[in-house]
Amino acid sequence: MNNSVRTQPVLSLELPELAPYRTLKRPVAHWQQGIFVAEGEKVVRRLLESGLEVISLLLTPDWLDTLAATGHLAGRESLTAFLADGELLRGIVGFNVHQGIMAVARVPAEISPEDLAPGQLLVALDGLRISENVGVIVRNSAAFGVQAILVGETSCSPYLRRAVRSSMGAVFQVPVIHASCLADLLGGLRRRYDMDVVAADPHGGSTIYEARLDGSACVVLGNEDYGVSAAVASLATVRAAIPMHRGTDSLNVASASAVFLYEAARQRAFRGGNA
Repeated sequence: MNNSVRTQPVLSLELPELAPYRTLKRPVAHWQQGIFVAEGEKVVRRLLESGLEVISLLLTPDWLDTLAATGHLAGRESLTAFLADGELLRGIVGFNVHQGIMAVARVPAEISPEDLAPGQLLVALDGLRISENVGVIVRNSAAFGVQAILVGETSCSPYLRRAVRSSMGAVFQVPVIHASCLADLLGGLRRRYDMDVVAADPHGGSTIYEARLDGSACVVLGNEDYGVSAAVASLATVRAAIPMHRGTDSLNVASASAVFLYEAARQRAFRGGNA
């Protein structure tokens, strides 16, 4: 057993400190409290490897021993590990996902738009409502060198439970800015950095191959049903589509993000950009 963290055996989930684990179906309320829940071995490990503040763990004694043996608890003296048996943890929603190892952490302080530098590749989320899509987009963003993710006022947060899970912990690596008005934020960035705003639009007049993604650029991904909003689309320097075959008119937004960001990485590598 590792002595660097406080441990507390629990026989029920009624302790006030365990409230976030009892209320997994209320991730928006968690986010409003400035916390989020991480589920499953890989995501919890990546959380502990990050610099984020981890408040507590809820896990079996075997999982605690495993984390201690791999060094994931080093320097984490401030957190409390609540120890429960597998039977109790099976009563928490989504056991097949969390497998008896979960964590609650603090949503990190956001960077300011003024911290963004010229030449960066950004992603903006405009009205996305499905948190799993947001999580996959965050994972794709980490994979293809995105420097920050801008979250519009009508989009769900990457720190919702299912988004964190679908990102496989990539949300711990990519800075996030929640915008009170995405159109205003994009407009300011476009003026400040002469930034190309590339709106993903299956009906756009250009293709991704014509879009400039090698300098200061932001790929805007819109709502799963309606796409990019009119206010944001009006700021776009180009509305770009992915060329497709056999009458397919669009891809799922998370899949489309991978195509756009791969093209951005390709252009930036080829043209000596800042990826």
